[in-house]
Amino acid sequence: MENRVITVRGTGRVSTAPDLLVIEMNHETVEPEYEITMRRATEMLDALRTAIESAGHDGKTLKTTSFNINTKYESYRDKNNNYQSRFIGYCCTHGLRLEFDLDMKKLSATLGAITACKANPKFTIRFSVKDTSAVSSELLESAIHDAKWKAEVLANSAGVRLGAIQRIDYNWNEMKVYSDTEFGDAGYMMQYSEAASLSMDIEPEDINVSDTVTVVWAIA
Repeated sequence: MENRVITVRGTGRVSTAPDLLVIEMNHETVEPEYEITMRRATEMLDALRTAIESAGHDGKTLKTTSFNINTKYESYRDKNNNYQSRFIGYCCTHGLRLEFDLDMKKLSATLGAITACKANPKFTIRFSVKDTSAVSSELLESAIHDAKWKAEVLANSAGVRLGAIQRIDYNWNEMKVYSDTEFGDAGYMMQYSEAASLSMDIEPEDINVSDTVTVVWAIA
């Protein structure tokens, strides 16, 4: 007798308040010589560490997320109007990340320190959660409950009974847990405001995440 099964996709949804601030920074250094580029990049990193320390952070909490150094060229037209390529120098791109508890006063002080230092990196601000594993667990539980409820409704409607679970399929992609709140051009705001007096009484939106799981039941 052919095995009879029912396949259901369950969707889990979780909403949680952010409790973590994430500042992602990117700094680019371009110099004509490799040694000078690396020295300047190191100086800029030291300047950023000093800046965040002045805002009350441990310098070791500034983490590297990416680091690349490549040759850089620019295009130009020669006297015959043909495109040519000219060597500019060596470009070092350094991605950095700073995380700390959700504290708007500390964020204000941190942004003031970063924008005042000579490194002047590009940066974005995000609101997240510290315990992403707890969110993932709750999300999977929610998805399984949803799949079971759907399967029971379908089985009851069809006049059959659910048997044992035959298979559970789940795509283990990394989950991005961020609030949809957009902070705007923080660098611009800080340049035209006194860091000490800047009021950022912001209540970010809750983080809403969803995921799916596919469950296969035998039909008894």
